[in-house]
Amino acid sequence: MNTLTIIAVASGGAVGATLRLLISGMVNKHFVHALPLGTLSVNLFGSLLIWILFAYFHLNASLSPHLKTFMITGILGALTTYSTFAMESFFLLEAGDYMHAFANMALNLFGTILFAGIGYMTILHFTK
Repeated sequence: MNTLTIIAVASGGAVGATLRLLISGMVNKHFVHALPLGTLSVNLFGSLLIWILFAYFHLNASLSPHLKTFMITGILGALTTYSTFAMESFFLLEAGDYMHAFANMALNLFGTILFAGIGYMTILHFTK
């Protein structure tokens, strides 16, 4: 691993973490709900974007590997957050709010897979 790769991940991570804070905060402010919708929104959005970018970079192999690392590992790795999802689900379970806990788990698990597929199919559609 070289210095440029580390810089790409670190700088992308700073961007992604900041985006997560802003997007999650905005969603939670405007959509008050028992479900942690801010985390769900960044996970869904990140899953959609990661597959769009993955497919785009796959189809454009000449692009810089540092750009790929910056965007996918850095920005999107920091934007999406499985650990926060796990913690929020645990807190809902601990509070006895089983309906919202299982809804949160199902939406994050199946929703992110669905959005990843939508992202992948979208880029394939536009590159044919």
